[in-house]
Order: sequence, then C-alpha cells, then structure tokens
Amino acid sequence: MDLVVLEINPVSIIAIIIMIGSLVIAYVKKWMMTYALMVANFVVFVLSIIFYEQTILGRVSIIIWDLGFRPVYLSIEYSPQLYTLFTSMFVHGGFAHIIGNMIIFFFLGMAFEQRIGAKKFLVIYLITGVCGALAHSLLNIGSGITLIGASGAIFGIMGGFAFCGALTHSLLNIGSGITLIGASGAIFGIMGGFAYSYPRDEVVMPIPLGFIMILRRIKVIYAVILFAALETVIVILDVQDSTAHFAHLGGLISGFILAAVLIGRKKTHTEKGQTIYYDSYKPITPDKIDFSKLKKLASTPELKEMLKKIESETVPQVRDVWLEHFFEKTICPKCKNPLNHFDGKVWCEYCGFRANY
Repeated sequence: MDLVVLEINPVSIIAIIIMIGSLVIAYVKKWMMTYALMVANFVVFVLSIIFYEQTILGRVSIIIWDLGFRPVYLSIEYSPQLYTLFTSMFVHGGFAHIIGNMIIFFFLGMAFEQRIGAKKFLVIYLITGVCGALAHSLLNIGSGITLIGASGAIFGIMGGFAFCGALTHSLLNIGSGITLIGASGAIFGIMGGFAYSYPRDEVVMPIPLGFIMILRRIKVIYAVILFAALETVIVILDVQDSTAHFAHLGGLISGFILAAVLIGRKKTHTEKGQTIYYDSYKPITPDKIDFSKLKKLASTPELKEMLKKIESETVPQVRDVWLEHFFEKTICPKCKNPLNHFDGKVWCEYCGFRANY
C-alpha cells in the first residue's frame, strides 16, 4: 500500500513554524507556556481567517483544511498526516470559539502552570489534546461536519481509556472526513489536572449564567463540578451545536489521570489525625529557608519585592518558581557575576563565593 502525502499550503507551513517556535522560545527564555500557547493560537487564528482556497467542499480556510485532524489519517495509507494531531490544537473555527477558549485558558492555565511548572503543564496540555482528537474520532465517526472544541487540543477525551477504541474504530471507518479543530480538550484537561492536584485552591473564573458570563473567585473543584454538570445536561438533552461535549467530559477525566501520574498529591505530614497536603489552605513553614541570607543577595528593589513574595507564598510549587526567578536575577556580592544554586546552596563559579540558605 502506497503512502499518501497530501499537499500542504505554504501558509500552513508558516503556521506550524509559529506553533513550534512559540513553544521553543518560551522554553528557552523561561517564559510562561500559557502565554506562548495563547499567542500561537491567536496568530494561527488570524492566518486562518485571512487565507482561503477553493476545495472539493467549496471555499474553506487553508489552515482548517490543512491542519485539522481527520480519522482517515489513522490509516497506514494516510499516516503521514498524523502531525495534524498536534496542529489541530491551535486551529479554531471562529471568534466566539477562540475567545471563549482563551479566556478560560488564561485564568486557569496561568494559575496551574505557576504551581506545577512549565514542563509538566505542557505535557498535560499536549497529551490531553492528542487523546481528545483520537477519542473523539470514535464518538463522531459518521459525522461530516467540522467539530469545534473537539480536536487536537480538544478534549483529552477519556485519555488512555478511549485511545485503543478510537484507533481501532477509526481504522475500520477510514472513509470518515470529519475535521476536528480546537483547544478545548487540552483546556478541560488542564481543568481536570488542576482539580485533582489543588481542589481547594481559589481562582478567578468566568462562570456561565445563561447567555452571559461573570468573573468571580471560586474553588477549583467547584468550577469543575459546575462545568461538568453543564456539559452533562447538554449531553443528556442531545443538543446539536457542532461541539464535542462528550469530549469535554473526557478531557476532565484524562486531566485527572495525568495529574495523578505526573503530579500526585504529596502529603507533608499528619496533624491531629489529618493528612496535610500541599495546597493554598496549609501555609508552609519557611524554617527550611534562611531568608536572612537571601536578603543579603537582594541588592535591588525588584529583588527585595520578589523576596517578600517568596516569604509570603503558601503554595510550595509557586514559591519554588519565584525562588528560581530570584536567583536568575541575583549577582555575586563579590565579583558581580551570575550565581548558581541547588539544594539550599549558592555559589559563584568565578570568584568562589559560597553560601547556604
């Protein structure tokens, strides 16, 4: 059987470069992945509404046509197009689609990434997105429409549960031309992971009230219950709106699973018969860090302000992120060169300065 390699427009190649480049730059520069993903999504969306071409289905967006995922790509014959499992996460079908996704992603993604770090955050985002595209192929194998909120980055629908089923069913139905696009799956995966690891943390979230949304601070677990209940009602009522609501629910589940594997809920100690976990409700004891020694390295107003945030931070993971930023900006008090730090120790490779904290 000959492999089929579909022609891809130069505009789509540029879009792929933007997707990968934004993540690489964010990793190298140590920028937040949340920001990088949002920028990449918006730039790709702009390209998708500018460039169109004539196809067998009429006039369609080049980006959606080339970079959306289809179940037929799971066959051996069309396997060269499997890269769309990744690219479809950055493709959206309209203004309402991308704005809705990015607003929720901004509030949830930034808070969650600060707690677990960029690497684990990106892994959860990408894996739930890929699983979403595969699993949703199973749930909508007979459809010929473009589904939004349900592809590549769409929901980690059932994550590992549905992977094998989706693959097998798709191979048996390789004639399906359903196109899956959107970042909703990965966003719901982030929501599920956040709820598993930090259920009692509070975040600002857009809460749906009929046709409007209001911003309010809410515990992560309550937000997840609210959105899960909303999606469940829509599924039960069988609302036909070209949105992958089954995938939304699956995204939450896959996020829970990945968070359990990658993050877990590490207990700190027991107190009065209760197990105390890392979350915003249990302030950490800062006696492991000698802040008096770190104050000697805070030579600028910016560093002093940063050190105050480190001292007052109650979430260990967030504190570690601030501590990392602190040492990135500190310089040796003797020779003014950059400092290295690891496991409570600070040293300068140039003049031999050393200190413990």
